[in-house]
Amino acid sequence: MFLLVNIIGIFLFMGVAVLFSKDRKNINWQSVGIMLVVNLFLAWFLTSFSIGVDGVKAAADGFKWLVDVSYQGIAFALPDWVHVKQMNFVTSALLPILMIVPMFDILTYIGVLPWIIKWVGRGLAFITRQPKFESFFAVEMMFLGNTEALAVSSLQLRQMKSQRLVTVAMMSMSCVTASILGAYTLMMPGQYIIAAVPINIVNAIIVTSILNPVVVTPEEDTIAKIGGAGSADANTQTTETGSEEVAEAQVEEEVRAEREPFFSFLGDSILGAGKLVLIITANVIAFVALAALIDKVLTIFAPWLTLENILGVIMFPFAWLMGLNVHDAFQFAQYMGTKLVTNEFVVMGKVSPIIKDFQPHFKAMLTVFLTSFANFSTTGMIIGAFKGLVDRKKNDVISKNVGYMLLSGILVSLLSSGLVGLFTW
Repeated sequence: MFLLVNIIGIFLFMGVAVLFSKDRKNINWQSVGIMLVVNLFLAWFLTSFSIGVDGVKAAADGFKWLVDVSYQGIAFALPDWVHVKQMNFVTSALLPILMIVPMFDILTYIGVLPWIIKWVGRGLAFITRQPKFESFFAVEMMFLGNTEALAVSSLQLRQMKSQRLVTVAMMSMSCVTASILGAYTLMMPGQYIIAAVPINIVNAIIVTSILNPVVVTPEEDTIAKIGGAGSADANTQTTETGSEEVAEAQVEEEVRAEREPFFSFLGDSILGAGKLVLIITANVIAFVALAALIDKVLTIFAPWLTLENILGVIMFPFAWLMGLNVHDAFQFAQYMGTKLVTNEFVVMGKVSPIIKDFQPHFKAMLTVFLTSFANFSTTGMIIGAFKGLVDRKKNDVISKNVGYMLLSGILVSLLSSGLVGLFTW
């Protein structure tokens, strides 16, 4: 029965996208069908087929190995923080970012990461029959993060019509950053973290092609020359802040920047990684403390009235449609709601000590749902990024579609969780 509910839920999530579609007549159902089959295969291959499972476990072990290496640098500077029975959240999950972010930036600087993104994007466009740039961007944002991907695609974005820019903005809600996956794998099952990345890529294209169908002519279906990535500071400084002003300023700086000497580039990357650690730490402390304050105020009126319970009630129907019993669905809904109004680190930090106690179906879907930047604060950061890239008229069109951006991010996370849930019981 729960499997049947899970299947129905997937189609209902897609039905919500159809219901809110801006142009149902121009939805390319053939492309949507192809992408859905591709994602069903990916979900099965990465969670149930031995080769796929071994592959994602190996990738997850690779990230954990990188984290272990980073502890050597942390232990040199802060031995009392590492050589303890139980490292705190900042030391175990966030300080390794100081090594991992520069490592991925080096791969970008020498051209390895852009080469991978280019060819995977082209392959995805060929398979899904979607516009080339949208397919390219879906892959790009999963490696670089939304702000950095927008910055290095600035030339393309300036040439695109407003309707396609709205699609790009909606896709940006569902990204992650490869350099931060190591932190995720320390708190949640690594195999599902890694599996979520390609599934999110395809689902971002599915959802946006339904919500905002755009007819792209052959003349428009081109990819402009991509500018140099420059410093990763544009992404790392704004990933978790939700600040339009900071994002706008950083993207403008990114667009103007020319290719730097290597060690200058590396220094900027390390500085950006340090800022990212501080930003995430500040956000987690502030969000957890504010949630506790809200709970204290709410319990004055009723002992059972808490922020988690309110969010649980709102998100419960969506959680139940993923094949969970009533009790688990309410708990899942609480985590979903908390993630959307705060960020994924708040929820990951909360469930990390008890994640092993969850049932496989619950554990897999929760991990996949949390593996994205989709939350309320991300919308401000994306709009701020576009302000530094396109003219005011186009940016106003994007700003008027904040609701669609949020809906897109939520539906992508729900679809990805539901698809993985089909094969994990």
